[in-house]
Amino acid sequence: MATIKLIGIDLGKRCFHLHGQDESGRQVLRKKLTREQMFELLSNTPVCTVVMEACAGSHWVARRVQALGHQAKLIAPQFVKPFVQGNKNDFADAQAICEAAARPSMRFVSARNETQQTISMLHRTRESLVRDRTATINQIHAFLLEFGISLPKGPAIIGRLAAVLAQQEGCLPPRLLRLLERLQAHFKYLDDQVAQLERELMAQLREDERSQRLLQIPGIGPITASALVTQLGDARQFGSAKQFAASVGLVPRQYSTGGKPTLLGISKRGDKHLRGLLVQCARVLMQRITQRTDALGQWVRGLLARRHSNVVACALANKLARIAWAILARGTHYQSSQAVSAA
Repeated sequence: MATIKLIGIDLGKRCFHLHGQDESGRQVLRKKLTREQMFELLSNTPVCTVVMEACAGSHWVARRVQALGHQAKLIAPQFVKPFVQGNKNDFADAQAICEAAARPSMRFVSARNETQQTISMLHRTRESLVRDRTATINQIHAFLLEFGISLPKGPAIIGRLAAVLAQQEGCLPPRLLRLLERLQAHFKYLDDQVAQLERELMAQLREDERSQRLLQIPGIGPITASALVTQLGDARQFGSAKQFAASVGLVPRQYSTGGKPTLLGISKRGDKHLRGLLVQCARVLMQRITQRTDALGQWVRGLLARRHSNVVACALANKLARIAWAILARGTHYQSSQAVSAA
């Protein structure tokens, strides 16, 4: 049997489809295995490269594969799809993973460790709770508005909802009052859960020296710093600051042909949560930009003088992402004199 050099795995919940190739790209392995059978096969296989799509469970599988001595690589699913030949099935997907991994220009996703995965889950849970909290606030506002009661914007008024309802006693149906009390209790529960998750993120932040260096960047707060560390890791998976900014979707989409370059809006690729945090940080920084006299402040004011604020916010978010990459990749601290030239 020829020596296996590359194995593509189409991950599943219980069944895993493997496609193996030798050094010349010829198929030498084609199996459907359970999780236990797959790891048993890999433990008895000579050291090779194991590739799979970056999806649910892939980071854990990659760590297990690395523990067996193999080189584990992850590929974004959109880069695998063009290599599927014929009709789509699990074995065709595994073969397409091998074909994509064999390309010398292919970009891979860095496998996350347990800490990175846990922090990422904390962020996703917090984001979900914040959405639910906002939906609850909007529902309370909408229910009261149907009875002609308009509340001020913001979550602060929900904490004083009991006093507002006391003033409307006799004007609202008793069942509606009980429903609003339940919604207010649900809001308080969600708000408490968000606060607890933020305290956990802050505790992690204090233990991580890299996160402390990211907090030196203007506009970057604890939540964004924690998300950046989780996404970047040691930053070596990205060849440059531009590559990281592109992976977050903060660079223009391109539609060029005939030698004529055409740039559109931002691509919005990658992690939309991190992209939203960076844009939000940029907008907060823009609100106080008149107070900054450093190179970054001059650069932002120059852009605001000739471009729309939305364009400037995306450009500044791109700049913050590049600065974060430079700090983590080079092990340095933020220097305002070098912020504009970060790349």
